[in-house]
Amino acid sequence: MTVSVLRRIATPKKTVAGAAVALAAAGMALSSVPAHAAAPAAAPAAVAPAAVAPAAAGSPQAIAKKMIPNAAQYAAFSKIVSHESGWNHTATNSSSGAYGLVQALPGNKMASAGSDWKTNPATQIEWGLDYMNDRYGSPVEAWNFWQANGWY
Repeated sequence: MTVSVLRRIATPKKTVAGAAVALAAAGMALSSVPAHAAAPAAAPAAVAPAAVAPAAAGSPQAIAKKMIPNAAQYAAFSKIVSHESGWNHTATNSSSGAYGLVQALPGNKMASAGSDWKTNPATQIEWGLDYMNDRYGSPVEAWNFWQANGWY
């Protein structure tokens, strides 16, 4: 075994942390390019959510794909949700209290989309899509803002 391999075995935390940093850096570099390439010259108008599907219809990603049929808008929405909650509809930020897929602050804002906002990814997706459309014009524009600021 080489010294390099032995060091990796002896210090797994450093190896894992180093790999995570390298992957994150690579992901950030790669993810910034497609978002700009995916955005058309003139950003499409706000995307209206399709009918809310029940949570049992599939994963949050599958539900979002049905609700956001435009591929570029879905990709941007997906990037934000991946960064904010990792697609965990019960994700809670311990310091701010932000909640859900889109990390609404406070989480109960999502009640405007449905009383099941704590448990139904479709309700959270509907609210998040409405938020992105109202505040930024579209998920693509929200992602562009996220890239520039690290939040949306």
